[in-house]
Amino acid sequence: MQTFFFIAAALSYAVCAVLPSRQGAWITAATGVAWLLHGVTLGVDLIAPGSVRIGFSAMLSSALWVSVGAYWLENRNFALDGLRRLVMPSAAAVLLLAWAFPGSQVLLEGKSSMFGWHIAVAILAYSTLTIAAFHAVLMALQESRLHTRGERMGFLGAALDQLPALLTMEKLLFRMIGFGFGLLSLTVLSGIVFSEQLFGKALNWDHKSVFTLLSWLLFAALLAGRRFRGWRGKTALSFTLAGFATLALAYVGSRFVLEVVLHRGLA
Repeated sequence: MQTFFFIAAALSYAVCAVLPSRQGAWITAATGVAWLLHGVTLGVDLIAPGSVRIGFSAMLSSALWVSVGAYWLENRNFALDGLRRLVMPSAAAVLLLAWAFPGSQVLLEGKSSMFGWHIAVAILAYSTLTIAAFHAVLMALQESRLHTRGERMGFLGAALDQLPALLTMEKLLFRMIGFGFGLLSLTVLSGIVFSEQLFGKALNWDHKSVFTLLSWLLFAALLAGRRFRGWRGKTALSFTLAGFATLALAYVGSRFVLEVVLHRGLA
């Protein structure tokens, strides 16, 4: 049954990715079906009585589920068809990755009730900043498109031409970054202040903690630079992608090495 949900959700995302842009109603409906199937997949695969499954693919799958939901909502107000071309194939690929690398079960017995909240907020933060990274990539492509109007870019060029103006895209980007930064701040704060209650030991400054804090600093610098120095354009995009890459290394990258390369369980 789990395999059915994985395949059905991945195929639904693939259909969403290839539908012509003019099929707006079908795209909305297909996105909704794919998103709901993905949600069922997460519920069936990750959550069990007294335990939760954690791993690099589980984190990616959760992040893309939230990202698709955010795209679905924002697309009602803005034409974000170019974002669909990035998010949908990525969501399909991540679902297959989650099926192939299921991660590890973590028992909740003996853990603080705050543990679940900490994990949930961390996933929301990672998810919000994931779609911000997708958004930043689109903006970079959109800006490049402005300088190459005479060149044919086929499928990609048509999708980029349907995006809102760069100023509108930038406004959406900083809205997502501001929200994601708030969630990331809660994640960092809870991890520092309540480390013993959450994990049963004092805060350990390992690679995950260091990379998470570095990501927080990068996003904090970006928002401060935007507020006081008017940062935008390539500077804003560079900070966004650097902050996201650092956050990805904090958990997904390290878990990938442990689970796939070293074949070790949750540590």
